[in-house]
Amino acid sequence: MNKSVRDTPISIFAGRSNLPLAQKIAAAYGQQLGELTIRDFADGEIYVRYGESIRGSDLFIIQSTQPGADHWMELLLLIDAAKRASAERITAVIPYFGYARQDRKDQPRVSIAAKLMADMLATAGVHRILTMDMHAPQIQGFFDVPVDHLYGSGVLTSYFGKFQLDNVVVVAPDVGAIKVARAYAKRLNADLAVIDKRRPRQNEAEVMNIIGEVKGRNVILIDDMCDTAGTLTSAANALRKAGSKEIIAACTHALLSEPAYERIENSEIAKVVVTDTIPLKRSSERIDVVSVAELFSDAIRRIYTEDSISTLFAD
Repeated sequence: MNKSVRDTPISIFAGRSNLPLAQKIAAAYGQQLGELTIRDFADGEIYVRYGESIRGSDLFIIQSTQPGADHWMELLLLIDAAKRASAERITAVIPYFGYARQDRKDQPRVSIAAKLMADMLATAGVHRILTMDMHAPQIQGFFDVPVDHLYGSGVLTSYFGKFQLDNVVVVAPDVGAIKVARAYAKRLNADLAVIDKRRPRQNEAEVMNIIGEVKGRNVILIDDMCDTAGTLTSAANALRKAGSKEIIAACTHALLSEPAYERIENSEIAKVVVTDTIPLKRSSERIDVVSVAELFSDAIRRIYTEDSISTLFAD
């Protein structure tokens, strides 16, 4: 007779991309991360080996895939090794899913990198994906395995209470962030405004128009990720010129590539609140971090016990 999933042992392992978050997730679940050896050869090749038996286990591998590309390769090797070690089911827990911005062929002769990443995960042997705030949620359709897509809005909106803001308006810094900003506005019972901008080239943003009433109001500026911070800081500067009062920004994924820190620290933004899906490159008085470990732990528990996790999808 086949074992039920509940009778199958659970194992939680993590790659090297975000060990602090992985340790928090495992601790919230009530166990330690499994023993794993990962090292680099002199030429840069990655070697992985599970240090304990995972035969027949329900395996969860925690690995964010922020740059560089080695984090992706490490995850693929961990999945392949788990498949060859006879794990019963392999779930890739990817708090930040890299390459999600390349989700369509919007110019001639370009790669749809998000689809390629989905294909490589499937080829490696993954059975399920658990992730958070994909830049393009429709990427879930690239997979032929189940994808559980969590949202950071619940964790971040809970944190806004410490600021005790009144007369709040939630602002999307560009048209692409409207859906995310609308979810925050609904949670906060606040109005919604949108900034219409033109991007002259990649990683550069130019503000054009503010659609909505922001004068004399406190602003919560929302996006799913912050890379070079050009979008957020240019939006904040435009909002200040339009008469906004205190400006707080929030984003799930803090990539914070240069010159993001300098831009934030010299901007009109009083505070940027981010989650720990990606470890910060350095600390800043302008940046607060809230953890999504409890949310991921709860999702892992429900996947393992085959309970519904739809309540965790609320955005």
